[in-house]
Amino acid sequence: MKKEIFKGVGTAIVTPFTDDDVNYDEFGRLLENQINAGVSAVIVCGTTGESATMSEEEKKKLIKYAIDKTANRIKVIIGTGSNNTISAIKMSQYAEKMGADGLLLVTPYYNKTTQEGLIAHYKAIADSVSLPIILYNVPSRTGVNILPETCQKLAKIDNITGIKEASGDISQVAKIASLCGDDLAIYSGNDDQVIPILSLGGKGVISVLSNVMPEYTVEMLDSFWKGDYEKAGKMQVETIEMIDALFCEVNPIPVKYVLNQMGYDFGKPRLPLVELSSKGKEKVDKAIKKYIKK
Repeated sequence: MKKEIFKGVGTAIVTPFTDDDVNYDEFGRLLENQINAGVSAVIVCGTTGESATMSEEEKKKLIKYAIDKTANRIKVIIGTGSNNTISAIKMSQYAEKMGADGLLLVTPYYNKTTQEGLIAHYKAIADSVSLPIILYNVPSRTGVNILPETCQKLAKIDNITGIKEASGDISQVAKIASLCGDDLAIYSGNDDQVIPILSLGGKGVISVLSNVMPEYTVEMLDSFWKGDYEKAGKMQVETIEMIDALFCEVNPIPVKYVLNQMGYDFGKPRLPLVELSSKGKEKVDKAIKKYIKK
């Protein structure tokens, strides 16, 4: 049985940008608020953090800042995945050197690969570090799906300890749980499927929602752990309108807008992402009014 990196809420944290850099003061402010809200982990340089448009230097500075700022108060997991295995290895080794608690590795995108290629890719990275690794399966973005049978093979690698499952396929999640058991901790990668995945043995969520509703998200999972399944399920259902708003346009466009409306200065998304449309703002503003206490 492998020990999971974290249990509960891991926030896929947003990166605030100025015109030409990261706004570290605002990033630090959000980190502190996440810690105070009781989240178990933050995931830095992930999809929600717009890692795709960050330079290597920016990533390295942000990784170091996050680890130093949190000072072992919560787990810091770094998104070091790439469609270039060598690049993923180098960034993973840097994250380990800086003191990260774990890595989140998205499947190779654009060039994709076969299931055999996925195994070779992840094994090469796992062999290069001692940190625990969470696989990240998000076929809608990458065009490749980690099959349950592939998960079973990857779970045999000692430091591959978890998977962020964002396929949206509950049947697939159930099969992964059946094949891998305690050798692979399953984290919901979709905010609207947290409680269903916990019911299948999941260990938590890597969440966009918790950027803006951290206390609520923590309470929802805590209710489940305490055995109050009715409350947990009700809380899940009651968030659907906000979750729909957060994904009404490409993530993290809406969540960055919400943070700005909450009084943060998170700036604009970086191109090719653009600011939230007028139609999107109408939908998100309605959700903010309903869910967010200013």
